[in-house]
Amino acid sequence: MIALTLAEIAAAIGGELVDGAPEQVVDGSVETDSRLVAAGSVFFALLGEETDGHRFVPNAVQAGAALVVTERAVALPDGTAAAQVVVSDGYAALAALAHEVVARVRASSADRTDEQGRPAPLRVVGITGSNGKTSTKNMLRTILEQHGATVAPQGSFNNHVGAPVSMLRVTHDTRFLVVEMGASGTGHIAKLVWIAEPDVGVVLKVGLAHAGEFGGIEATQRAKSEMVTDLPATATALLNVDDDRVASMRAITDARVVGFGTSAGADYRIAGIETDRSGTRFTLTAPPVPHEAAADHEGGTSPVPETVDVRLAILGEHHAMNASAALTVAHLWGVPLAAGAEALASMTRAERWRMELLQGGPEGVTVINDAYNASPDSMAAALRTLAQIVRPGERSVAVLGEMAELGEFSTEEHDTIGRLVVRLNIGQLVVVGPGAAPIHQAATLEGSWDGESVYIEDVDAAVHALQEMVRPGDVVLVKSSKSAELRFLGDRLGGVTE
Repeated sequence: MIALTLAEIAAAIGGELVDGAPEQVVDGSVETDSRLVAAGSVFFALLGEETDGHRFVPNAVQAGAALVVTERAVALPDGTAAAQVVVSDGYAALAALAHEVVARVRASSADRTDEQGRPAPLRVVGITGSNGKTSTKNMLRTILEQHGATVAPQGSFNNHVGAPVSMLRVTHDTRFLVVEMGASGTGHIAKLVWIAEPDVGVVLKVGLAHAGEFGGIEATQRAKSEMVTDLPATATALLNVDDDRVASMRAITDARVVGFGTSAGADYRIAGIETDRSGTRFTLTAPPVPHEAAADHEGGTSPVPETVDVRLAILGEHHAMNASAALTVAHLWGVPLAAGAEALASMTRAERWRMELLQGGPEGVTVINDAYNASPDSMAAALRTLAQIVRPGERSVAVLGEMAELGEFSTEEHDTIGRLVVRLNIGQLVVVGPGAAPIHQAATLEGSWDGESVYIEDVDAAVHALQEMVRPGDVVLVKSSKSAELRFLGDRLGGVTE
């Protein structure tokens, strides 16, 4: 975190400084987990559903916390000391501090220039969507960190706690801030947009991920639209125009709208998508850069369309959309498409357990471990990729677990996936866990199979069954939500021991 006095922090978060000198300066990391606290850290003692962060204040102080933010004063053990600010709402205080820090860094960078004398203020992008947020964030970070100090969260730090904590890592040297914005209800994304005030707001997809919490696809669309509704006219809303629900957000934002996708109406046009075992390939064409904007582009990009061949070592045609979103944001900020594509070519995976290719298991067996998140859209995309990359003489095997958080839509959506498996002519289906059972039932009822679908109750039993079942030439997709824990099955089957 940037250096702030205790008085400045207390004022920013609307708290009362009960211990510590107002002029004391704090500039350590901001943590909500006492196990991550180091010397000089700020520890927020948050009230959770299962625990109370105030219980861990002594641990945080002993670990070296310089400041603890609490909702009630906490007595510290003898021999320990730390400044303490008491607030009425710890989550609101965390958001307020992130908002203040980002605003200060933005203001301090307003007149900054790069080595060529071009404007180089802090640029902030927010990314949301039912699928693809983390992959897009990682891709954009890979591109931007070649052009300036970049802050982006590790993993899926995208909620009301993780996103502000990530934002608080910015310093006065930060050139780019990439914020992944997830939500499990109305108002969550709007709050994150208020904190970060993005220069570009990206909406990737409106699907049924977390539909059980949102209450349906229409509610999901309203929640995702919060990314663009509060953007000012000076910002840019980057929309996936292949998704009608996303494209319709054009009508509800004051921001400049830029579209990307395969559709004819896309400003940044994707074409020629191909995917196989080696990765994913496509071309992306950018619109002409206006004369007045050309000077902001590295190398003095001329005002003509720019096309680049993109080669990803990442499986799945759906990643063409994620990569195009990342390339577009970077291009809007002056990075030539060719430079962005070169950076993306260096990525060996989008993220741990996301379409991760493993070949360290049984000889001749390829495992695709994609079991960190799952929704109807991402499950279908992964299955289509499996069907596309299997070569003649090889067998496709789908090991599928539950898609969580679908609520009343769960049975119907799992049923749809089971029927899709049959229609894609997947060679063998293994369904793991009671939450995923409708996949097996639907595949069996589809009529053309005889023993190609197997239901197994738990992960350990599935591992043993698969070790007996797989044979050289099999390509095995492992896909489920994180809660089903099939990612560990995928690791074991693929020979990963870390």
